[in-house]
Amino acid sequence: MGNETTHARGSTPFIPLASTMGLLLSRSNNSSTGVASKTLPPSPPEVGGAWPLIGHLHLLSGKQPPHVTLGKLADKYGQIFTLRLGVHRTLVISNYEMAKQCFTVNDKAFASHPKSVAFEILGYNISMFGFSPYGSYWRTMRKIATVHVFSPQRIEILLKNVMESEVKIAIKDSYDIWQKMKNEGNTERAITEMKKWFGDIAINVMFRTVMGKRFDGDEEENQRIRKALRALFDLTGSFVICDTLPYLRWLDLDGKEKEMKKTVKELDEIETLRNMRKNKLRESILPFSHSSTKKKQALILAGNDTTSGTLTWALSLLVNNRKVLNKAIQELDTQIGMENIKIETELTKLNYLQAIIKETLRLYPASPLNVPHESIENCIVGGYHVPTGTRLLTNVSKLQRDPMLYVDPLEFRPERFLTTHKDVDVKGQHFELIPFGSGRRMCPGISFGLQLMQITLATLLHGFDIVTPNEGPIDMAEQNGLTTIKASPLEAILTPRLSTHVFSQNT
Repeated sequence: MGNETTHARGSTPFIPLASTMGLLLSRSNNSSTGVASKTLPPSPPEVGGAWPLIGHLHLLSGKQPPHVTLGKLADKYGQIFTLRLGVHRTLVISNYEMAKQCFTVNDKAFASHPKSVAFEILGYNISMFGFSPYGSYWRTMRKIATVHVFSPQRIEILLKNVMESEVKIAIKDSYDIWQKMKNEGNTERAITEMKKWFGDIAINVMFRTVMGKRFDGDEEENQRIRKALRALFDLTGSFVICDTLPYLRWLDLDGKEKEMKKTVKELDEIETLRNMRKNKLRESILPFSHSSTKKKQALILAGNDTTSGTLTWALSLLVNNRKVLNKAIQELDTQIGMENIKIETELTKLNYLQAIIKETLRLYPASPLNVPHESIENCIVGGYHVPTGTRLLTNVSKLQRDPMLYVDPLEFRPERFLTTHKDVDVKGQHFELIPFGSGRRMCPGISFGLQLMQITLATLLHGFDIVTPNEGPIDMAEQNGLTTIKASPLEAILTPRLSTHVFSQNT
C-alpha cells in the first residue's frame, strides 16, 4: 500500500488514551441497548476482540485501507456482521443480497446519514446535501439537484455547451504545449500530471454549471485552490476519532478538526471564491437565490473529486493493459474517424468505452464503503434484527469483487459488460454494481458524472498516444483512507495522434 495514510496516520497512538479517558469520563455506553425482546430475531454476529468503550476501532488502525480490513472480517464472520466503532453500533454488509435488502425493502429505514465533523466543518454545516441527515433540507436540495441540475434535459444542454467546450479547451492546451516544444526544437517531452488535468476539467465544468463562468484566476491562485481542495477531499475521506468517540471532541486528539478549520479558512480567503460569495460572478444557470452561495460552492466542491479520481484509475488501468487500450482506440477510430474530434454526438456508439468506465468503477469505486447510512427505525436484514440508530457500511469494493458474481473478479476485463453482464448498469438497480449507491440516498449526479467521464476519456484517447515517462507499468497502490485514491501521481506523456487541423476544430 502507499505511504500516504489519511486513515491510520496519527490515530493509532490515541486509541489506548481514548479508551483510558473514556473509562474515567463515562458510564459504559453498552448498557443503553437493554435486553432484547425474546420475540425479536437475533442480532447479527459481532466481531470478537472489542475493547472497552472504543470497541473495534483498533482493528481499523493498521496500514490497510478500511475496506480491505472489513473484507477480511467478512471472510471470517460472513457477509453481514456488526462492529462497535466507539459508541456506535455499525452493521457491515458485503454481498449482493444484503445490499438489495438494505436499499429496497429497508430503503426508508436506512434513509439517513450520520452526522460527522467533516461534513459539519467542510460541508458548510451539511450544505453538501448528499451527506446531510434525512429530512426537509435533504428533500429540498435533492429536488433542486434532480430537477434543475441533473435532469436529462439539463445534462443534454451541459453536454453540448459546457462539457464539450471544457474538454476541447484542455485537449487544445495539451496540443499547443506539444506544438510549442516541437517548434522550439525541444527534444524533451512534456509530462502531464493527469489527476490535475482531469480535475481542472471537472472543476471548470462544475463552476460553469453552478456559477455560469469558468474557474479563472492567476496561476498562483489556481495552485492555492487546488491545494486547498486536495486537503478538503483528503480530510473528507479520512477517519476522525471524535466521530466515534464524540465525548473526546474537545481534545481534537488526531488534529483533524484543526486541519479542517484551516482548510475552510483557506477556501474562504481565496479571491475567486470570495467573489462568488459576494455575487460578483455572472448569474448561475441554476435557480439559486443570492443567499445560497454557500450551497453553490458546496455543489462545486462535491462534484470534482469523484470524476477526476475515477478517470485517473481508468487511464492507469488502460496504460497497464495495452490490449484493452488499443481496442478502445480502434472503436474510436471506427466510430469517430481520424478527421474528427467531435465525440459528444457519438457517445452512445462507444460501447467498449462505456464498458471500460463500468469496469473501472467496479474495481475502484470512489467510496469503497459507500457513504455511511444510519437507521431511523428498526428493521430486519438477512433475518437479523437491526435497531434504530445503527450505522450501515456497505463494503462496495468487496461486493463488486465477489467471485460468485464475476469470473476472475480481480482482473480488468471490460468485455464482461458486453457479454455476461451486458445488462448491468451503475444506476442502483443492479446490486452487483453500485459504486454510486442505491435507493433514495444514491448519488443524484450519476448521469452527469458518467457523461463527463465518457466524453473526457474518449476525447483524450482519440486525440493522443499516451505513455508514462519511463514507459513502464503504473503503480496501482491505493492511498490509505475512506476513499479510493491513487497513492502516487499519474504522470503521462501526451503525443498527438490526429492531424494538426483536427485540433483546431470548433475551439
